[in-house]
Amino acid sequence: MRTPLSWLAGRYSLGARSVRLAALGSVVASIAIIVTGGIVRVTGSGLGCTDWPMCTGETLAPTAEMGVHGAIEFGNRLLTGALCAVVGWVIITARLQERPMPAVLRGGWAQFWIVVLNAVVGGVTVWMRLSPYIVAAHFLAATLLLTAAVYTWHAAYVGADGAADGAGDVGGVGGVGGGSDENSKGGEVGRPGAPSPLAPRSAARIRSLSASLVAVTAVLVVVGTLATGSGPHAGDSSDVPRMPFNWTAVTVVHGVLAVAVLVLAGVLLSALPRDGFGAARRKAAAFLAVLLGQGVVGLVQSLTALPSLVVMLHLLGSALVWTGVLQVHFTVKRASFGHSGPPDGAPLPRARGAATHA
Repeated sequence: MRTPLSWLAGRYSLGARSVRLAALGSVVASIAIIVTGGIVRVTGSGLGCTDWPMCTGETLAPTAEMGVHGAIEFGNRLLTGALCAVVGWVIITARLQERPMPAVLRGGWAQFWIVVLNAVVGGVTVWMRLSPYIVAAHFLAATLLLTAAVYTWHAAYVGADGAADGAGDVGGVGGVGGGSDENSKGGEVGRPGAPSPLAPRSAARIRSLSASLVAVTAVLVVVGTLATGSGPHAGDSSDVPRMPFNWTAVTVVHGVLAVAVLVLAGVLLSALPRDGFGAARRKAAAFLAVLLGQGVVGLVQSLTALPSLVVMLHLLGSALVWTGVLQVHFTVKRASFGHSGPPDGAPLPRARGAATHA
């Protein structure tokens, strides 16, 4: 069955640059929705609109009597509409590529449905009068959206570079700007001038370290929501319940997990070979720098009674940390599969390249 997109695809095509920019835009928009959600919380505007999907029982938009809190909450809702437009552009640009990009298209549709999910969770948050557990779920749904956006961003670069072996699944997604780097400076296995293949055990260890880094970082993010739910920023000036945890104890656990992520990232960086893993090493080093900065901000906010501005910086840092760890993981995984020897003596899978997507 023909659709409007398939009709357009038969008549128009867009260059790879368009889908890369669209995918990058979705990452920026996903980070923005996390940050603006934090602004709603620290300014006490969570119930600035007292209902959902309407702002009040009678009006879609806030009234003048609702003041700045209504404007802030409604502005965050409007940003969801802008996010839908950005995600829609990702889907359109992926569909109009001369060379099919199925991974980007799937990532775009995944983002669309996660945006819908996040909007519904946001509505439930209002209905439940800012239950800290629903607020935490709202943040995690936004983080899930960021995950899909980063995946799509990487897939856009891999697909544009013709790395079709990575365009079909998460395991093959390469780094932003790193697909061509791994191919040109690392080389394909067996090509003259390419580095020697990694032993299967070494490649498996690198992938295991990368996966462990993502897993521990994910736990770090989840524990961060518990610290938030136990802290003083309830999102509204009314009597909003908090999570029944000791804030100091949760914060200490959060800090210990941050140190564990820092150690794992350092171990991974030291384990990455220099030949063929240049992009992965650069991203791991950048991730370490972002993580250290985030740790400093977290320490400052804990020692200064959680001032709103520093809390916002920490929330932005959490989005950048998650974006960074995903970049590291995708790049490491692609490079390790590309430079590892065949497992159990089996031949490496052939790239499906131009023969598949011509």
